[in-house]
Amino acid sequence: MSDVSTPNPVATATTLRREFTLLSSFAFAFAFISPIVALYGIFGLALTTAGPSFWWGFLIVFAGQILVALVFAMLVSRWPLEGSIYQWTSRLIGPTAGWFAGWAYFWTLVIAMATVALGAAGFLANIFGLQQPSAVERAWIAFGVLVFGTLINIAGQTVLKIFMLASIAAEVIGSIGLGIWLLAFHRVNDISVLFSGGDGIGVASADYFALSGPFLIALAFIGFSFVGFESAGSIAEEVAEPRKNLPKAILFSISFIAVVVMFSSLSIILAIPDLDAVRDGEVGDPVYETLTAQLGAGIATPIEILFVIGFVASFLALQTSASRMLWAKARDGALPGAGVLTRLSKKQRQPIVALLVTTVIGTLLFLLSNVASDLYTLMVNFTAGGFYLSFLFPLIGFLVVVTRRTWRAGPFSLGNWTALVAWVAVVWASLQLINIAWPREVYEQAYLDWSIIIGAVVISVIGVVFWIGARKRIPSVVGVEYTDSDENHAR
Repeated sequence: MSDVSTPNPVATATTLRREFTLLSSFAFAFAFISPIVALYGIFGLALTTAGPSFWWGFLIVFAGQILVALVFAMLVSRWPLEGSIYQWTSRLIGPTAGWFAGWAYFWTLVIAMATVALGAAGFLANIFGLQQPSAVERAWIAFGVLVFGTLINIAGQTVLKIFMLASIAAEVIGSIGLGIWLLAFHRVNDISVLFSGGDGIGVASADYFALSGPFLIALAFIGFSFVGFESAGSIAEEVAEPRKNLPKAILFSISFIAVVVMFSSLSIILAIPDLDAVRDGEVGDPVYETLTAQLGAGIATPIEILFVIGFVASFLALQTSASRMLWAKARDGALPGAGVLTRLSKKQRQPIVALLVTTVIGTLLFLLSNVASDLYTLMVNFTAGGFYLSFLFPLIGFLVVVTRRTWRAGPFSLGNWTALVAWVAVVWASLQLINIAWPREVYEQAYLDWSIIIGAVVISVIGVVFWIGARKRIPSVVGVEYTDSDENHAR
């Protein structure tokens, strides 16, 4: 293990409780970007952009992301530590890269957390009878979601696990159940519509796969549907038998999410009453409009309740992951106020201060959304790219170590396939990040087309300021091993 001057952070983590099982850690990763959230967030955008054939993009993104998931499964098998991406990168290529990996991931999580809370606020407003809530009303409702989620997280892992498992039940009913019903009784379109890419969307078919063409834009939207599987590693020191359970949780969650999202999307596409109207932008919310048109207006409130459950569960997973990232970095002395940020509640052993910090940041983001809508749009656009940017830190670090032949596998390994998977995963994540960040002409304000690049620069500049103040305190843990005895430090 590490020497006295660079204390092993695992050895100091003596108060965490391992209360998550394989099932609950899977539920956590599943809820992070739930199929309901993912589908509602990207379906209308992708369909109006690229037509029904955007559906094939799910297969492409899943093929790329399962390779990323395999790499992360190998990393968490060797280093099942709180903070996931931050910890893995630090041990692969050094503390500086690890610090910025954790910094990028933390801000991506917090910004996504705020946007999910605002998404839940829209549905809650409708349930409460506010059909067209103002920005201020949505911000107040989102703040209520923020406070509610924070209280659940502070209550401890048992309450959190119950809510996550309830989320899976809601997803099964709301996604798979409704999908089966639509296909069985309300199918109005033939499967051939999946091959009608450029029809009715105002582009020549030859331009469909161009860099600024519809399909790659839809692929950028779809990229948001297949993140979150890595979050199981964020709670690694709270999971029983993490080396065995976490690789399974990561791979099971992305696979199950892929099946649910692709099946639900297919069922909705085939049930849309008027595809031309949707592709022409005449239908603002094709998911909601299709369900109410085919199942009746009475289904509206139950659907919205299911959506709220999915959004709140996603919020909880995002906030939990962000707070654990703060806690893990503070444990290493890598943040200002580390002594305060590492405090855990006596009974539930939760990082209370870290959770409250995410609550404060979320509140500030809500205020910004009211003061400067363009700034909020910029932050929302940054989210999807932020995940892929964060992923690239450990992916590149893993590729470097594998290429140098200094990688030592944990219990989960791909054997001779490791190097190939590492290379393809890095290429995939790099291309997808470029695709998402590409400054296409979408907004009237040109700077919003550069949202991801601007967001990355701003976060990096602020990060440099914090890093300069903390760099001398950050321990070097390159290559430090994790042994089975280390699991006894978290109870």
